[in-house]
Amino acid sequence: MSKSLQPLICLIEDDEIMGESLFDRFGLEGFRIEWHHTGLEGLRAIGNKQYDLIISDIHLPDLNGEEIFTRLSADNRHLPPFIFITGYGSIDRAVRLLKLGAADYISKPFDLDLLIEKAHMLCPEQPDDAPAEVHGSDALGISPAMRTIEQSIPRLAKLASTILITGESGAGKEHVAQLIHRHARHDRNAPFVAINCGAVTESLLESELFGHEKGSFTGAAKARKGVFEQAHGGTLFLDEIGEMTLNMQVKLLRAIQERVIVRVGGETPIPVDVRLICATNRDLKKMVEEGTFREDLYYRIHVIRLRIPPLRERKEDIVWFTQLFLRMCAEVSHESHVLTPPAERALLNYDWPGNLRELKHSVERACILSTDPMLDAEAFFDDATVPANSLHEQEPAATDSTLNEYLRECERKFILHSLVQNHWHYGNTAGALGISRKNLWEKMKKLDIHADKHGDVIAVVNRQ
Repeated sequence: MSKSLQPLICLIEDDEIMGESLFDRFGLEGFRIEWHHTGLEGLRAIGNKQYDLIISDIHLPDLNGEEIFTRLSADNRHLPPFIFITGYGSIDRAVRLLKLGAADYISKPFDLDLLIEKAHMLCPEQPDDAPAEVHGSDALGISPAMRTIEQSIPRLAKLASTILITGESGAGKEHVAQLIHRHARHDRNAPFVAINCGAVTESLLESELFGHEKGSFTGAAKARKGVFEQAHGGTLFLDEIGEMTLNMQVKLLRAIQERVIVRVGGETPIPVDVRLICATNRDLKKMVEEGTFREDLYYRIHVIRLRIPPLRERKEDIVWFTQLFLRMCAEVSHESHVLTPPAERALLNYDWPGNLRELKHSVERACILSTDPMLDAEAFFDDATVPANSLHEQEPAATDSTLNEYLRECERKFILHSLVQNHWHYGNTAGALGISRKNLWEKMKKLDIHADKHGDVIAVVNRQ
């Protein structure tokens, strides 16, 4: 089943207050939105990107909304739906634009909920079948290092046939390899085959790589394809390649150079066409200097190198991935959980030697064992693993804050708890709190409760 890609909205609005309100609210409702402050800026963006909806004020400091619409219409291009924001004095102009093909207009002051409903009707979620970008759960994080790798994946998938990925255990090397495979321009059914070279003994590794013929050794009751043959037409991922013996390195080098393998006990050369992605947590260059890794094999696989930094070098990704793993758990358990500020600080203060693998297991454990939707530091750590002073870090006492600050934090926690209890359904939450949906949204904005929606599950991002 294909994933749904949230609609992308182009907002053209020069008023800072109006623009910020619309940007925040559409983001809160799960839309992707890009805000342009002038008509020319918006016009350039529309010419370079495919939007699902355009929302433009009619009155702008340079080009007005009508000029933008007529210029684009004159280009005979297929335009997405246009919604115009207009003041009372420009309603006649807005009606004229409707006759020219605009989708709708909304006059100031307007009901924001009504605009959201119009947006949902005009641009429903579309299935995401295009491999041109990395997005959603495939994203690698928000750190500059991972964004750089993420942006390189479509090009690598198109052009690179041999790639080396380095990084510590659990950093996500195989996930990057899978992304490259999925973005390649090959048959959707092309195989992705992975093998951990360090988990197989030398006596068995040759058979695992190249296959064997019937009777080639004791226990070989029938012929079997190795991973090179299994991955033909797709991607072969050789994990922990640094654990190979020198003898196996020679055989692997020959297969890579000739793109031909011979099964154990066989004589017939078998051509193989694979994208080869190797990975290691070891320093292969140092191993070459020590004589434990062949120099010719090193340069053969070191055509393109991607280094995946450990989590301790990209702290900004820790909370981002925690929120992603919380959403994944919620999809299984149908129970939402929210990070408290002390928990977030504890996560950031820990070095995560097991990297993403350790973080994911920690989140899963917290979601399974915690009976409270608000996850404190204790849910993720015990005294043996948590960094000093971060597990038992306490919230400031009421006496350390002004009355307004203390009441603000109480209100924030109360609303968060109600949102979680109501599975982030804004209407139900507003009803439980005895306030309107609009009032709830205004309070969430005032109290710095930001949401990042993916499908039906929303995770809170604490900006503190």
